[in-house]
Amino acid sequence: MDLTQQDWVSQLEADEKAVILDVRTEDEFNDGIIENAINIDIHKGQGFISEIEALDKDKNYYVYCRSGARSGKACEVMNELGFKNAYNLAGGILAWNGDVVAP
Repeated sequence: MDLTQQDWVSQLEADEKAVILDVRTEDEFNDGIIENAINIDIHKGQGFISEIEALDKDKNYYVYCRSGARSGKACEVMNELGFKNAYNLAGGILAWNGDVVAP
């Protein structure tokens, strides 16, 4: 599900089961992240699937990439794998107005 930054942030802040997931490459991740994000690169193909499958399906995932395209795809994959709550940050980190920190 695509959420605007405002909805993504307000839902995230109220969510005790939230996990922030960055699906960019390691190089992009190292350039700066949304605080507390974990990195699983969607370009890893089967490696991405394996790492996603190891995550707790009872958590709620707030997913982002650079522009929102890869994270939208990641949310679709997560839904297919049985994750009920995967939220895509529309516009990605390019549209992010909040803080960006070093990983």
